[in-house]
Amino acid sequence: MQKRNKTVAVIGAGDFIGGEIAKKFASEGFTVFAGRRNGDKLAPLVKEIEAAGGEIHARSLDARKEEEIISFLNDADKYAPLEVCIFNIGANVNFPILETTERVFRKVWEMACYSGFLAGREAARLMTARGEGNIFFTGATASLRGGSGYAAFASAKFGLRAVAQAMARELGPKNIHVAHLIIDSGVDTEWVRQRRIEALGPNALDNPDLLMPPASVATSYWQLYQQPKSAWTFELEIRPFGEKW
Repeated sequence: MQKRNKTVAVIGAGDFIGGEIAKKFASEGFTVFAGRRNGDKLAPLVKEIEAAGGEIHARSLDARKEEEIISFLNDADKYAPLEVCIFNIGANVNFPILETTERVFRKVWEMACYSGFLAGREAARLMTARGEGNIFFTGATASLRGGSGYAAFASAKFGLRAVAQAMARELGPKNIHVAHLIIDSGVDTEWVRQRRIEALGPNALDNPDLLMPPASVATSYWQLYQQPKSAWTFELEIRPFGEKW
């Protein structure tokens, strides 16, 4: 296969949103570097992308470890210029405040905020050397609102949004597009479906328009990438048309 001339790094290439992002960018001619905690779970994604004629390099990645992030992004950039870095680690947990241990709070912050800082900084280091690039972060409703039981998750997502905003103001004039995408709805995954049934009863899934397909998130990221630099978006909120907000 002919070597592509640009790469996308997907940090948090899970089975749903991350995987769909990887497939979308691969279908558009990018070489994908995909990382997640357990790299063995990337095998189905690798198989699907390669079967469609795409190119992907997958590995285990603990995004909380600075040396692993540096190595992962440097390898992507050495293969072909790192055009896009997408940070997609979630760490969505729900604990009453009295049950939120120090370990839980710290781990969620490390996963959803600290590792985002590491990824953004190292991607920026590579991109500023060339004077172009795109760094995108996945946010959530919790990026804007601290809900009951979400002290750990919301604080981390608030922090990630602040990192992204500061980076956007600093790096935009250097021709690097930094954007924060807020997913203001449940995403259509088996975990979310089960949680909705537990919380709302057996009829919770009757309306199919209240859950967002992961592929729709990937499409939104592609649209962000395609924006002209004369009209860059920093923050994009997306939700299904049936969602009340």
